[in-house]
Amino acid sequence: MIKTKEQIEELLGKKVSIKINVGRNKYENYEGVLLAVYPYLFTVKVNNLVKSFTYVDLVTHDVQLKLKND
Repeated sequence: MIKTKEQIEELLGKKVSIKINVGRNKYENYEGVLLAVYPYLFTVKVNNLVKSFTYVDLVTHDVQLKLKND
């Protein structure tokens, strides 16, 4: 899990796309900027809202995070 946190730290301040599994084969997609990285979670600014996710969300594939190429 430490490797995942290090990968997230490299995306700090960059545009990312987020795919969130909300259950029953339903997904929400967002685009935003990675704001901050903390010991147990990271935050993303999406349309003037700040959303937080844990590294466990990434490991369990409940959240997928990719660098947004513009």
